[in-house]
Amino acid sequence: MTTVENEKPRYKYIGSDRKRVEDPRLLVGRGGYIADLKFPGLLHAAILRSPVPHATIRSIDATEALKLPGVVAVVTGEDCKAHMNPCMNFGPSSIPQFPLAVDKVRYVGEAVAAVIAESRYIAEDAVELLEVEFEDLPAVTNPVAAMEPGAALLHDGHGSNIGYERTFEFGDVAGAISGADLVVEDTLHWGRSAGMPMETSGAVARPGLNGVLEIYCNSLNFSYFSFLIAGALKLPSNRLTMNPVPAGGSFGSKFTAHKVPTLAGFLALRTGRPVSYVEDRLDHLMNSDHHASDRYYDAKMGFTSEGIITGLDVDVVDDYGAYMQFGVGTHGNAFSQIVGPYGFRNVKYHLRAVLTNKCQQGAYRGFGSEVHNWVLERLIDKAAVELGLKPEEIRRRNFITNDQFPYKIPGGNVYDSGNYPAVLDKALGMIDLEHWRSEQKRLREEEGRYIGIGLATTQERSVFSATEFWALNDNPDFPLTSSPESATVTIDPAGQFQLLLHCQSMWGNSPETVGTTVLAEEFGIEPETVNVRYADTARALPGTGPGGSRYTVMLAGAVRGASRKLQRKLIDIAAHSLEVAAEDLELVDARVQVKGAPEKSLSLPELASTAYFFALNMPPGMESGLEESYTYDHPYTTLPSADRSDLGVFYPIMGHACHIAVMEVDPDTGTTKFLDYVAVHDAGTMVNPKSLGGHVTGGAAQGLGSTLYEELAYDDEGQFKSSTFMDYLVPTANEVPPFRIGHVETPSPFTEYGIKGGGEGGRMVTPSVVSAAIDDALREYGMRVRELPVKPATIVATVQAAIAESSK
Repeated sequence: MTTVENEKPRYKYIGSDRKRVEDPRLLVGRGGYIADLKFPGLLHAAILRSPVPHATIRSIDATEALKLPGVVAVVTGEDCKAHMNPCMNFGPSSIPQFPLAVDKVRYVGEAVAAVIAESRYIAEDAVELLEVEFEDLPAVTNPVAAMEPGAALLHDGHGSNIGYERTFEFGDVAGAISGADLVVEDTLHWGRSAGMPMETSGAVARPGLNGVLEIYCNSLNFSYFSFLIAGALKLPSNRLTMNPVPAGGSFGSKFTAHKVPTLAGFLALRTGRPVSYVEDRLDHLMNSDHHASDRYYDAKMGFTSEGIITGLDVDVVDDYGAYMQFGVGTHGNAFSQIVGPYGFRNVKYHLRAVLTNKCQQGAYRGFGSEVHNWVLERLIDKAAVELGLKPEEIRRRNFITNDQFPYKIPGGNVYDSGNYPAVLDKALGMIDLEHWRSEQKRLREEEGRYIGIGLATTQERSVFSATEFWALNDNPDFPLTSSPESATVTIDPAGQFQLLLHCQSMWGNSPETVGTTVLAEEFGIEPETVNVRYADTARALPGTGPGGSRYTVMLAGAVRGASRKLQRKLIDIAAHSLEVAAEDLELVDARVQVKGAPEKSLSLPELASTAYFFALNMPPGMESGLEESYTYDHPYTTLPSADRSDLGVFYPIMGHACHIAVMEVDPDTGTTKFLDYVAVHDAGTMVNPKSLGGHVTGGAAQGLGSTLYEELAYDDEGQFKSSTFMDYLVPTANEVPPFRIGHVETPSPFTEYGIKGGGEGGRMVTPSVVSAAIDDALREYGMRVRELPVKPATIVATVQAAIAESSK
């Protein structure tokens, strides 16, 4: 169920529930995914994955594999080293990565060699015939141990297993902590999980005419980084064309997923034929380079006796795995909302990014900001208990107030707008918290049931600026400042609309629904009449693509910008034809009409006919045709200061949410059950409440997975323990509660229509609220969630230990 604060829409189409225009072809199986692509002479690749976590590659013998009928070639890391440059990399240049391991392997599952054959079946069979001699090296799996002197180095050229270390301090943290009436401390671990889309990453590459390599891929940011893939493949940038293929799910795992298209392109160049490489589920679990955060925290927070936060001191060790493709961007996400929705000014953040023998980190819904949300909320919950305050009250006392927006937080980022008390009040009004508190007491006394109530209020940053990628570094290699989105709108001679998007299609973001909704709002046409297409990189204008809850905001800005240019041209043509001043005309319901005299008007088909076929009827000097493009750059960003005492404005479009969960926890089995769950979000002006509700629901389900079920586990020797969905537990519909969703709208002053991002939705909040509910249910046993996922065995052990202690 979805409830909305203001039921009356302010626009005709924006803000109304609408069916997605993408859905009809998806529902009949015509999405057109990467595995559906077929070309004459297409070859298929399969990967030999390393069975050991850390070893020198002494030799690779492909003799028997090459004898298998249908095998065309075997490619190794040595071939990569000889014929290409390292893959694109926003981390330290001293930690290079190739798509196949060079010299040594650094984690279980790393690609060692690729077999290219006439079919995937043959390629997989041939992989089994490869003989590799490894010389084992010590494995480093504990990030704290990896920093110790004498620990085995993953990258000799880097000289250390610490990829990055720095302390940031804003305000007087020592004074804020020492002067506090209460200081709460905790040691916390956010465990490693990942996005698990139905479709894995894939690419098909084929050598084309004039020395042009074509790569079809489902990576979300293909146009943003295509020149970097060209550089890795040693191609001039105009000799690589990347074509977007719809992505069947991502949740971050296809954000700048560069290694797969780079490998497919390299294999096509080596064989001179089209090559398809699509990850199987093992590849995606073990070798996707998109494992999410794996962080260990020592954190403390100061409070006054009234519950006002005085300061935050965080020491975090982040297990990055074997490489650092995105640098410490996930911590940039944390810095964008480092105080959450709260008004304290003193923050210290000591960060160590550590290399271990595991698959490297990438993006997953939240990209590190959801982890910081959890740490903040864990500390605030602990303080509320010690101060005897209700969870909602301690948060209300610390909220940034409505009259403070736009609000600059410690570190430099700005929050554009918000009404945090209204979001909290709406959530409280939807769930009747006092009823559940009385039920909690009754059920414990009368039935011996353990009910917990959790409440969390967190931020959802959206619409990243490119400065976020490098702001934490003093001397970045590539300090880019553009992260735009482009759109081209064409009205054909019959008055029908074409919309050309210049970045990847990702169905979860509903780009076609967003784009057609904006066109309908601007021109008064029916959204379903618009045809949507996608540009390849040979024709694409600047575009960044989905990620960081940005695409709806940026796409709406680009489409509206192109629309406004077209509107001006249509009005100028109408003014010339009707012999009236342009300022006396308006565009209403697909017609340009005289203000106050709508009977004097011209329809869009009439104006389009003039624009294409009757040049002499147009204003002198006007070009024929009706097509306009617009590139919408970031609506509000600033550079960091040279000394990084101010990180600049890099994520200012700030959403907010409050979730309240009621759960039953069985102390004997550690199992949990939801009795009620309310989620209220503020994503600014809603484009389509139905789609936004889907984002909240899906994100919350994934947050539930990270909290209770999902774990990419390695043992102490570096062996991977989560190689199937029997081991990596994804929640099903049976485990996900029927979320009751509400919305509050505080439009952004910086974006078109006031839209904010909402794509990462529930995952930003669910881990915090579920952790709080489990604590609350078993508080008499001293339950305290300090590590995710929360395992039933941990719950049972905590209860049994408390019982044993009390019986002494």
